[in-house]
Amino acid sequence: MTATLAIHGGAPTIDRELEAFKSMGKDEEEAAARVVRGGVLSAYIGAPGEGFMGGENVKAFEKKAAEYFGVRHALGVNSWTSGLIAEVGAIGVEPGDEIIVTPWTMSATAMAILHWNAIPVFADIDRETFNIDPESVRSLITPRTKAIMAVDIFGMTADVAALRKTADEHGLKLLGDTAQAPGAKQAGDYTGTDYDIGGFSLNYHKHIHCGEGGILVTNDDALAERLALIRNHAESVIKTTDRSQLANMIGYNFRMGEIEAAIASVQLDKLEERVADRQRVADELNAGLGDLKGLSTPKVQEGATHVYYVYGMVLDTDELGVERKAIFDALKAEGVPGLMPGYQTIHRLPIFTEQCAYGTGSFPWSLREGEGRNFAYGTGTCPVAEELHDASFLGINLCMYQFPSEDVSAVVDAFRKVWDNLDALK
Repeated sequence: MTATLAIHGGAPTIDRELEAFKSMGKDEEEAAARVVRGGVLSAYIGAPGEGFMGGENVKAFEKKAAEYFGVRHALGVNSWTSGLIAEVGAIGVEPGDEIIVTPWTMSATAMAILHWNAIPVFADIDRETFNIDPESVRSLITPRTKAIMAVDIFGMTADVAALRKTADEHGLKLLGDTAQAPGAKQAGDYTGTDYDIGGFSLNYHKHIHCGEGGILVTNDDALAERLALIRNHAESVIKTTDRSQLANMIGYNFRMGEIEAAIASVQLDKLEERVADRQRVADELNAGLGDLKGLSTPKVQEGATHVYYVYGMVLDTDELGVERKAIFDALKAEGVPGLMPGYQTIHRLPIFTEQCAYGTGSFPWSLREGEGRNFAYGTGTCPVAEELHDASFLGINLCMYQFPSEDVSAVVDAFRKVWDNLDALK
């Protein structure tokens, strides 16, 4: 006899709070205390001189990160949002330029483009990997396109080879947002390092974190210098009168503190172990859920690894005969944690559909008036992303919980119970 679903009055499969992900320990505590005892919480100076690149902990962390990820330059910043803003500014983007980006990402990815008075153009996504679709990108390139910004969503690398081919053919920069995928690999290289500029988030629910922070990575010396300038009050430091080099040298305080750098250094040592554990969780979920009808488990590209910030699935609601909401509600009632019914479709945010950002007019879109350029936003622009968000995507945020094997088994049991009772949900 099939057990009654919790949503219909039965006992829930998981009747306890699962253990939250814990990333801080004695070594992080000691690293922070050591900085406090030293009395220097930040050694940055927003002027030319020895303090321009920060204190000893920031410099040590950057050297360590560059060696770990195998890049020439790694720069710490106070948040990954700051890192994204610095990325876009560093490539010399002009007001009214276009940058092609995915709609399946946190809003900061697109806001970093808008920040410099450039215009985000949204490409659709791949239905299996949820990453930006290279063919959609190719169809959106215009003479005003400056760059492509890829996001390695949920822990899976984008199709960098295809994106790079397109970028090189059209003379574009290729930028990366690997906030959710530090430690993932593609053809043996760390995801995020094959972009002109890439980087990782260090905020509280990422694989490794220091509270708030980010790491910019690049192999380009000139871009690294521009990133460092934008990070720390560029206007007070840069001496050139070359207008091409002065462009976007509007400096900010994007500087990482010494405590954050010390903690991030400790956390970096734990990345490989954490990635392996997240992959263990995904493997156990795959084994337990892979045979459920109408459910597609995460796809991993050939030659790549996945670090599972989110365990992303797709429902075939036609085959199941049940809408996603009913399945989501039933799983939630069974106690499955971290469920995500859809993700984000930021091309449908009012700031884009109304084309209103700076002031009450249409700036920066108004910079392109008279060119016959219609910037399409809203429903219908990215149909794959929209359908997944609205109807068929179901995720589990793995970064929020410890997920020992017994908890994974409980989640699998909850799914299987719901699938055994699909008729009751119709």
